[in-house]
Amino acid sequence: RCVAPVSAAVSRVAGPVPEDPAIVSFPVHRPRRLRRSPAVRRLVAQTRLHPADLVLPVFVREGIAEPVPISSMPGVVQHTLDSLVAEAERAVAAGLGGLMVFGVPEAKDGRGSGADDPGGILNVALTRLAEAVGDRIVVMADLCLDEFTDHGHCGVLDHSGAVDNDATLERYAAMALAQAAAGAEVLGLSGMMDGQVGHVRAALDAAGFTDTLILAYAAKYTSGLYGPFREAVQSSLVGDRATYQQDPTNATEAIREIELDVAEGADIIMVKPGQPHLDIIAAAAEISPVPVAAYQISGEYSQIVAAADNGWIDRERVATESLIHLRRAGAQIILSYFALELAERW
Repeated sequence: RCVAPVSAAVSRVAGPVPEDPAIVSFPVHRPRRLRRSPAVRRLVAQTRLHPADLVLPVFVREGIAEPVPISSMPGVVQHTLDSLVAEAERAVAAGLGGLMVFGVPEAKDGRGSGADDPGGILNVALTRLAEAVGDRIVVMADLCLDEFTDHGHCGVLDHSGAVDNDATLERYAAMALAQAAAGAEVLGLSGMMDGQVGHVRAALDAAGFTDTLILAYAAKYTSGLYGPFREAVQSSLVGDRATYQQDPTNATEAIREIELDVAEGADIIMVKPGQPHLDIIAAAAEISPVPVAAYQISGEYSQIVAAADNGWIDRERVATESLIHLRRAGAQIILSYFALELAERW
């Protein structure tokens, strides 16, 4: 044999071998030693949250004189242009990584005309934010038609009432150019149309917006947790979006969508909702060559807030824990309505 007996190895390391070499005492590892105090736990923590990892979703509404509370999302409001800028300044002071801006227009139509109107509420808000804080925080724009259409779908409809994929891509390209011109640094493509990333990337590049980033909602699942958001944007949707958002029963499909979006030029990919799809976030982090984001959506936020308001859980503790789950799963960037309140306490 070319390997020395175990007893000989023990002798060299620990001194004389006991009479019965089968009875060898080794130190007992005690994992609890690494948990014995807050300072030790902080030292060995594998997952950390930092305000720069977080993006705050914000709503700006046309035609209001003061912020309007969203009843199903306590603590979240529809902003005026002025209060939006004030909120952005708070986000900068707290060290947040970005703001994702959603527009709530007064008028809607079948093609979502307000989405690419330079005078539309979202584009005006993007310009205000870019001028006020654009050099200190990343200004992101939601690129989708659902807030702007009178039918509430994320695209334009054909004669049968179905969402027309290719016609919608043309609207997305127009919307992308308007948002880039308004000053958005990142465009959040959330409609889940086939080919949307490649089509928008080509339009941006052709217009000279080669430095504008695309955050692709690559794995956006249909979910019952979007309800509060639909109040926030005053959605006109009747029915659901199951023909273009992903089925929660499927995982392989999400990987295929991620690979397609990366191949078409996505700079960041995102999984939405976050907590129900930690497995997809982890799988995305394993394969994605670009940063992975997760969106803790309105229903996830509202569940925690409602339970805390009833005294059942500790709001700050559970909110923080929920974000740690997303980070530990592999999300480098997290969109959360808790972002600002938590960052201001850290």
